[in-house]
Amino acid sequence: MEHILIDNSLWLNLAVSLGIGLLVGAERERSKGIDPDRSLAGIRTFTIASLLGAVSTIINFWMLVVAVISVTAFAAISYAMRVNKHPGLTTEITLIFTVILGGLALSAPSLAASLAVTASILLAAKEPIHGFVRGAVTKEELNDFLILAAATLIVLPLVPNEFIGPFNAINPRNLWLVVILVMFISALGHLALRLLGGRIGLPIVGLVSGFISSIATIGAMGERAKETPALIGSAVSGALLSSLSTVLQLTLLLAAIHRPTLQALSVPLIFGGVSIAVYGLVVTLSSFHHHGTEVNKPTRSFSVKTALILATVIAVVLIASAALKAWFGQAGLVVASAVAGLADVHASTISVASLAAAGNLSAANAVIPILVAFSVNALSKVVAALVSGGKAFALQVIPGLVIQVMATWLGWWLF
Repeated sequence: MEHILIDNSLWLNLAVSLGIGLLVGAERERSKGIDPDRSLAGIRTFTIASLLGAVSTIINFWMLVVAVISVTAFAAISYAMRVNKHPGLTTEITLIFTVILGGLALSAPSLAASLAVTASILLAAKEPIHGFVRGAVTKEELNDFLILAAATLIVLPLVPNEFIGPFNAINPRNLWLVVILVMFISALGHLALRLLGGRIGLPIVGLVSGFISSIATIGAMGERAKETPALIGSAVSGALLSSLSTVLQLTLLLAAIHRPTLQALSVPLIFGGVSIAVYGLVVTLSSFHHHGTEVNKPTRSFSVKTALILATVIAVVLIASAALKAWFGQAGLVVASAVAGLADVHASTISVASLAAAGNLSAANAVIPILVAFSVNALSKVVAALVSGGKAFALQVIPGLVIQVMATWLGWWLF
């Protein structure tokens, strides 16, 4: 064996290895019980296992391999002898993991300590985690989480990050980010509904649902107000706060796609968001004396179909906007944004921001098309309010939308 130089850093790393064993071992000691059939390892075993990994690493890498194999063999034998009484593998796997962490503490003590703390938290939180997964989370919600995780961790790294297609208008990575953002924001809204339910009434539901579609939310709130006139105040609040969600979602999308465009639009977005928030808050407070009905909770966190359709619409708008920009200049881009804004302001915003990110448009020139799309989209909301909720509902919603649009343009004019 080569001569081992012992210095202060080595002693510190050994101390980290000792702490890892004590930390994980203390949790296992409390969990194994005191009966004769208790699990195989406690605080002493885990502490020695961690130090075994550290000392083996000091000698050489292959000694660590031998240590891990030996501990694995002992854990397997112990599990085989107790499988009828202790069918779980948590303690055995944790013991092997502790040996590896002890070895890792010699080269990356901070990482090893962080992993040990994480493992201890997971071990200690056994009952809350099991209760949450088995009782609080539905099968559909778990499937949605797996879909979102796969879309983010597996698909996203494989998507090309370059501009392709006609007029070099489409960036596949940006489009997939849109899909992920739509699903993620919808999942957040679903979580808020699960936690809050209908206790706060329609305003919270409107704010959350606005992240999915403000126009659809206003339509739903109008129908509820028409069916139950006593809830018109809460329904108006939900409709108005959904427009606040539109501003917040635009901010998130611009931050993900092109920050300079977000900076150019920061003041108009702040003016528009604050104005509708204040107006919606006033209406909400005035409606608190009414008793809201319980809102049904959705079973799915998000709709993959909706996210993919939005991405497809955005791709079409991107190509159309780039074509109009190439053929007619800035005026063509404004017209394209206005037309697209009738159905969805997010598609227009993303298309214009993507053009700016590709270098085909400056951030300053991207402001007007986005504001035009935002204003035209407000007209669609007005129509939705009139059709779904009737005159009484629309007369309370329309002033808030007008104030928001005027405040947004005021922010652009001032700054």
